[in-house]
Amino acid sequence: MSRYRGPKLKISRKLGDLPGLTRKKSKKTFPPGEHGQQSKKPSDYALRLEEKQKLKFNYGINEKQLSRTIKIAKKLQGSTGIILLQILEMRLDNIIFRLGLAPTIPAARQLVNHRHILVNNKLVSISSYQCRPGDTINIKPKNSSINLVKKYSQSPGLANFPSHLELNRDTLSAKVNGVIERDWVALQLNELLVVEYYSRK
Repeated sequence: MSRYRGPKLKISRKLGDLPGLTRKKSKKTFPPGEHGQQSKKPSDYALRLEEKQKLKFNYGINEKQLSRTIKIAKKLQGSTGIILLQILEMRLDNIIFRLGLAPTIPAARQLVNHRHILVNNKLVSISSYQCRPGDTINIKPKNSSINLVKKYSQSPGLANFPSHLELNRDTLSAKVNGVIERDWVALQLNELLVVEYYSRK
Protein backbone atom coordinates (compact mmCIF):
# COMPACT_ATOMS: atom_id res chain seq x y z
CA MET A 1 0.00 0.00 0.00
CA SER A 2 1.33 3.41 -0.89
CA ARG A 3 1.21 6.40 1.46
CA TYR A 4 -2.32 7.54 2.24
CA ARG A 5 -3.35 10.75 0.46
CA GLY A 6 -7.12 10.64 0.97
CA PRO A 7 -9.41 12.54 3.40
CA LYS A 8 -7.68 12.74 6.77
CA LEU A 9 -10.69 13.69 8.89
CA LYS A 10 -12.44 10.52 7.75
CA ILE A 11 -9.56 8.45 9.11
CA SER A 12 -9.41 10.32 12.44
CA ARG A 13 -13.17 9.87 12.88
CA LYS A 14 -12.72 6.15 12.38
CA LEU A 15 -9.59 5.57 14.45
CA GLY A 16 -9.67 8.42 16.97
CA ASP A 17 -7.26 11.31 17.53
CA LEU A 18 -4.17 10.98 15.30
CA PRO A 19 -2.06 14.09 16.02
CA GLY A 20 0.60 13.15 13.48
CA LEU A 21 -1.89 12.87 10.61
CA THR A 22 -4.05 15.97 11.14
CA ARG A 23 -4.75 18.58 13.81
CA LYS A 24 -8.27 19.26 12.52
CA LYS A 25 -11.28 18.08 14.50
CA SER A 26 -14.54 16.86 13.02
CA LYS A 27 -17.86 18.04 14.44
CA LYS A 28 -19.24 14.55 13.82
CA THR A 29 -18.71 12.18 16.73
CA PHE A 30 -19.68 8.90 15.04
CA PRO A 31 -17.50 6.87 12.62
CA PRO A 32 -17.81 7.46 8.85
CA GLY A 33 -19.86 5.26 6.56
CA GLU A 34 -23.43 4.07 6.19
CA HIS A 35 -23.30 2.02 9.40
CA GLY A 36 -21.21 4.47 11.43
CA GLN A 37 -23.90 5.20 14.00
CA GLN A 38 -24.74 1.54 14.63
CA SER A 39 -23.07 0.09 17.71
CA LYS A 40 -21.49 -3.31 17.16
CA LYS A 41 -18.95 -5.09 19.33
CA PRO A 42 -15.74 -5.48 17.28
CA SER A 43 -13.99 -8.84 17.05
CA ASP A 44 -10.52 -9.43 18.53
CA TYR A 45 -9.06 -9.31 15.03
CA ALA A 46 -10.82 -5.98 14.34
CA LEU A 47 -9.35 -4.51 17.54
CA ARG A 48 -5.82 -5.61 16.60
CA LEU A 49 -6.27 -4.32 13.04
CA GLU A 50 -7.50 -0.93 14.29
CA GLU A 51 -4.47 -0.45 16.55
CA LYS A 52 -2.17 -1.35 13.66
CA GLN A 53 -3.98 1.14 11.41
CA LYS A 54 -3.51 3.87 14.03
CA LEU A 55 0.27 3.40 13.84
CA LYS A 56 0.31 3.40 10.04
CA PHE A 57 -1.78 6.52 9.58
CA ASN A 58 -0.33 8.53 12.47
CA TYR A 59 3.31 7.98 11.48
CA GLY A 60 2.60 7.98 7.72
CA ILE A 61 4.23 4.63 6.97
CA ASN A 62 3.10 1.81 4.70
CA GLU A 63 2.51 -1.86 5.50
CA LYS A 64 5.96 -2.96 4.34
CA GLN A 65 7.71 -0.35 6.50
CA LEU A 66 5.68 -1.24 9.59
CA SER A 67 6.24 -4.98 9.10
CA ARG A 68 9.99 -4.38 8.74
CA THR A 69 10.04 -2.21 11.88
CA ILE A 70 8.23 -4.94 13.86
CA LYS A 71 10.90 -7.46 12.81
CA ILE A 72 13.66 -5.08 13.97
CA ALA A 73 11.89 -4.46 17.30
CA LYS A 74 11.54 -8.21 17.95
CA LYS A 75 15.30 -8.69 17.60
CA LEU A 76 16.12 -6.05 20.23
CA GLN A 77 16.11 -6.71 23.96
CA GLY A 78 13.07 -5.42 25.84
CA SER A 79 9.33 -5.08 25.27
CA THR A 80 8.68 -5.37 21.52
CA GLY A 81 5.73 -2.96 21.65
CA ILE A 82 7.65 -0.20 23.45
CA ILE A 83 10.73 -0.64 21.25
CA LEU A 84 8.47 -0.41 18.18
CA LEU A 85 7.06 2.92 19.39
CA GLN A 86 10.55 4.20 20.22
CA ILE A 87 11.81 3.37 16.71
CA LEU A 88 8.87 5.21 15.14
CA GLU A 89 9.17 8.17 17.51
CA MET A 90 12.89 8.56 16.76
CA ARG A 91 12.30 8.95 13.01
CA LEU A 92 13.50 12.37 11.82
CA ASP A 93 10.10 13.42 10.44
CA ASN A 94 8.44 12.61 13.77
CA ILE A 95 11.15 14.45 15.75
CA ILE A 96 10.57 17.58 13.64
CA PHE A 97 6.84 17.28 14.34
CA ARG A 98 7.29 16.73 18.09
CA LEU A 99 9.59 19.77 18.27
CA GLY A 100 6.71 21.87 16.93
CA LEU A 101 8.59 22.83 13.77
CA ALA A 102 5.81 21.36 11.60
CA PRO A 103 2.05 21.06 12.27
CA THR A 104 1.83 17.39 11.19
CA ILE A 105 4.15 14.51 10.30
CA PRO A 106 3.39 14.84 6.54
CA ALA A 107 4.43 18.53 6.76
CA ALA A 108 7.59 17.52 8.64
CA ARG A 109 8.33 14.87 6.01
CA GLN A 110 8.06 17.53 3.32
CA LEU A 111 10.61 19.70 5.18
CA VAL A 112 13.03 16.77 5.28
CA ASN A 113 12.45 15.62 1.69
CA HIS A 114 12.90 19.17 0.36
CA ARG A 115 16.29 19.39 2.10
CA HIS A 116 15.52 22.03 4.71
CA ILE A 117 16.89 20.02 7.69
CA LEU A 118 20.43 19.48 8.97
CA VAL A 119 21.36 16.71 11.41
CA ASN A 120 24.76 17.15 13.06
CA ASN A 121 25.40 19.91 10.48
CA LYS A 122 24.86 17.51 7.57
CA LEU A 123 21.95 17.73 5.14
CA VAL A 124 19.53 14.82 5.62
CA SER A 125 16.70 14.28 3.13
CA ILE A 126 15.51 10.85 4.34
CA SER A 127 12.45 11.20 6.56
CA SER A 128 12.90 7.72 8.09
CA TYR A 129 16.41 8.64 9.33
CA GLN A 130 16.79 7.30 12.89
CA CYS A 131 17.86 10.04 15.28
CA ARG A 132 20.06 9.08 18.22
CA PRO A 133 20.76 10.64 21.63
CA GLY A 134 23.23 13.49 21.17
CA ASP A 135 22.09 14.41 17.65
CA THR A 136 21.63 18.11 16.91
CA ILE A 137 18.96 19.29 14.48
CA ASN A 138 19.10 22.63 12.69
CA ILE A 139 17.32 24.41 9.88
CA LYS A 140 19.27 24.93 6.66
CA PRO A 141 20.73 28.48 6.80
CA LYS A 142 18.66 29.81 3.91
CA ASN A 143 15.92 32.42 4.16
CA SER A 144 13.40 30.19 2.37
CA SER A 145 14.01 27.33 4.83
CA ILE A 146 13.94 29.53 7.92
CA ASN A 147 10.81 31.41 6.84
CA LEU A 148 8.97 28.17 6.08
CA VAL A 149 9.80 26.67 9.47
CA LYS A 150 8.87 29.90 11.27
CA LYS A 151 5.52 29.84 9.48
CA TYR A 152 4.98 26.20 10.47
CA SER A 153 6.04 26.78 14.07
CA GLN A 154 3.28 29.35 14.53
CA SER A 155 0.74 26.51 14.40
CA PRO A 156 -0.32 25.26 17.86
CA GLY A 157 1.80 22.31 18.87
CA LEU A 158 0.98 19.38 21.11
CA ALA A 159 0.22 20.24 24.72
CA ASN A 160 3.07 18.12 26.11
CA PHE A 161 6.63 18.76 24.90
CA PRO A 162 8.56 15.46 25.16
CA SER A 163 11.27 15.34 27.81
CA HIS A 164 13.90 13.74 25.54
CA LEU A 165 14.00 16.75 23.20
CA GLU A 166 15.39 20.25 23.68
CA LEU A 167 14.56 23.23 21.46
CA ASN A 168 15.95 26.76 21.24
CA ARG A 169 13.12 28.71 19.62
CA ASP A 170 15.31 31.75 18.93
CA THR A 171 17.82 29.84 16.81
CA LEU A 172 15.42 27.03 15.79
CA SER A 173 18.06 24.52 16.83
CA ALA A 174 17.27 21.33 18.73
CA LYS A 175 19.00 18.45 20.46
CA VAL A 176 17.98 14.86 21.10
CA ASN A 177 18.88 14.15 24.73
CA GLY A 178 17.71 10.56 24.92
CA VAL A 179 15.23 7.93 23.75
CA ILE A 180 11.56 8.73 24.31
CA GLU A 181 9.79 7.05 27.24
CA ARG A 182 6.42 5.34 26.73
CA ASP A 183 4.54 7.96 28.77
CA TRP A 184 5.54 10.72 26.32
CA VAL A 185 4.14 9.02 23.19
CA ALA A 186 1.28 11.28 22.07
CA LEU A 187 -0.76 8.55 20.39
CA GLN A 188 -3.47 6.73 22.38
CA LEU A 189 -2.61 3.14 21.50
CA ASN A 190 -2.31 -0.42 22.81
CA GLU A 191 0.95 -1.42 21.16
CA LEU A 192 0.66 -5.03 22.40
CA LEU A 193 -2.30 -5.55 20.06
CA VAL A 194 -0.10 -4.44 17.14
CA VAL A 195 2.53 -7.02 18.09
CA GLU A 196 -0.20 -9.65 18.40
CA TYR A 197 -1.53 -8.72 14.95
CA TYR A 198 1.83 -9.46 13.30
CA SER A 199 2.61 -12.52 15.42
CA ARG A 200 -0.64 -14.15 14.19
CA LYS A 201 0.07 -13.52 10.49
